[in-house]
Amino acid sequence: MWPSKNKNLDRMEFLLTLRRRGITDNAVLRAMDEVPREMFVGEGFKSQAYQDHALPIDCGQTISQPYVVAYMTELLELQSHHRVLEIGTGSGYQAAVISRIAAHVVSIERYRTLAEKARKTFDRIGYTNIDVIVGDGFDGAMHLAPFDRIIVTAAAETVPEPLVNQLCDGGIMVIPVGPHAGPQHIVRLRRTAEGIKREDMIAVRFVPLVHGPAKQL
Repeated sequence: MWPSKNKNLDRMEFLLTLRRRGITDNAVLRAMDEVPREMFVGEGFKSQAYQDHALPIDCGQTISQPYVVAYMTELLELQSHHRVLEIGTGSGYQAAVISRIAAHVVSIERYRTLAEKARKTFDRIGYTNIDVIVGDGFDGAMHLAPFDRIIVTAAAETVPEPLVNQLCDGGIMVIPVGPHAGPQHIVRLRRTAEGIKREDMIAVRFVPLVHGPAKQL
């Protein structure tokens, strides 16, 4: 752990970096400032919590770099009444950021270990509007659909149709798309009266979106 003075400086630089890189949504910046990122990283990485790069977490997964979290959150165009489906809970950090803006987040995680750890973290910091489900992210949560917004935090080779079908009218989905061993881009899909509108955004590198709950606990 670092002295509090250094931590405060790290957080100031953290927010300045997000602004410099083009994050302009004040609600997103407030959420990024409010969520204690150090609660979502491993003990050996807390001193790096506010640096702008990805960090390893359990089960061979990662917590995305802050800029990517902020960028994807900004693409969602969140409103305070929105219900959001997240695919890939991971550490819980992305869901936590979204929960500071939206009304409710349902997050699906294939690794039970990660799901349980994220729930405990949410409980410790008092975030009560996030539900974590262990399941297959490709299936989404049809029994709770439709959702105003859907965010996927692992890369799919093609856009999963079952998730698109769970978007409400006017809904937005943000998802990394591309081959697991090749170039990937964040894609924003918007359900309009004329159909699904697709926008390809920045290049990224995400862990693959995998079918089914993991066999390990």
